[in-house]
Amino acid sequence: MNKRNYQNELDNIIKSYEEAGIRPSLLVHSCCAPCSSYVMEYLTKHFELTMYFYNPNMNSREEYYKRADELKRLIAEMKKCGRIDCIIEDYDPESFEEIAAGHELDPERGARCHLCYRLRLKKTAEFMRKWNNEHPDKRFDFFATTLTLSPLKDAAVLNSIAKELSEQYNEKCLETDFKKKGGYQRSIELSKEFGLYRQNYCGCRFSKTEAAYREQGGVNNE
Repeated sequence: MNKRNYQNELDNIIKSYEEAGIRPSLLVHSCCAPCSSYVMEYLTKHFELTMYFYNPNMNSREEYYKRADELKRLIAEMKKCGRIDCIIEDYDPESFEEIAAGHELDPERGARCHLCYRLRLKKTAEFMRKWNNEHPDKRFDFFATTLTLSPLKDAAVLNSIAKELSEQYNEKCLETDFKKKGGYQRSIELSKEFGLYRQNYCGCRFSKTEAAYREQGGVNNE
């Protein structure tokens, strides 16, 4: 079976809308400012963009709002890209701990991570559904996530979850693989350009422990 090329598919979607003279509205789940940097630079050329920050996996309130504030700062400084709206949800660690229960010993990128992806994307789809019901004149056309930018995250898994939620909530998702076309490398360049706060772990207590273990010379199980 041929592996899907999500970037080519996205290029075709963008082309069809541009030929029709349409700029769709896109709600993008944001995991952090560094990953959002390239995604925003790229997508604002083609979409009306709103970034949605919801990451209950963060290991502390301080870390959560530090990353949220960095996203807001980046959006303010990327004015040349055009208007980008931003929504910051409240810190909700209980939701992550609930899905992580029983998966404490899972390896990174295993079942616990997949449940975490689903948690964050489900909240995004729920927000989109509620917003579209309450604001029919300002509807979002699609939702997506910056998580596919990371080389440590499987775009096929993320897109499969997004597609399932899309069908469940009757809202369209945009299947992506933002690491393609040099996306991840560009995010590193933009992070340096804007002096962005970066961490070597995704945000949860499990990945933080794993990152510390790697730095001390342990085996990377990712």
